[in-house]
Amino acid sequence: MPAKPLYDLASIDCDADTVTREERLACLSQRGSFEMLTGIAHRDIEAGIIVGYKDIRGDDWWAADHIPGRPLFPGALMIEAAAQLCSYDYYHHELGDPDKFVGFGGVNQTRFRGTVEPEGRLYLIGKVNRIRKSMFTYFAQGFYRDRLVFETEIIGVVL
Repeated sequence: MPAKPLYDLASIDCDADTVTREERLACLSQRGSFEMLTGIAHRDIEAGIIVGYKDIRGDDWWAADHIPGRPLFPGALMIEAAAQLCSYDYYHHELGDPDKFVGFGGVNQTRFRGTVEPEGRLYLIGKVNRIRKSMFTYFAQGFYRDRLVFETEIIGVVL
């Protein structure tokens, strides 16, 4: 049974871009094909929530081969997009050091509940679970066409 949404997306302008690409890239090291965030729409520091999005296009690098004739955005990339969103948020907490690289420590309780096919926008929600100087955990969810398509717990470690 799917969990309830971590945040009410209808309460914000999900298509707003509250952070410039340059501001995102100042924190995140992924470039080119692995730049998984198109935008960040909302950040509620008190609630520990961040909302972002990834535009899903038919001409993306993965689309021709995963799956030919029926492109499906890979689940691993959904999680990568959420991890980048959560990493951005982590860097903006007082314990986050922007001079350090944050890598994957793991994922827990991951469930895929739907498919993501071009064209559209995958909305991502991250909610702080725990933050320490050397690691963090966030609960994350992805919504596509108003449907929960994945949920997971992301573990980030400072390397």
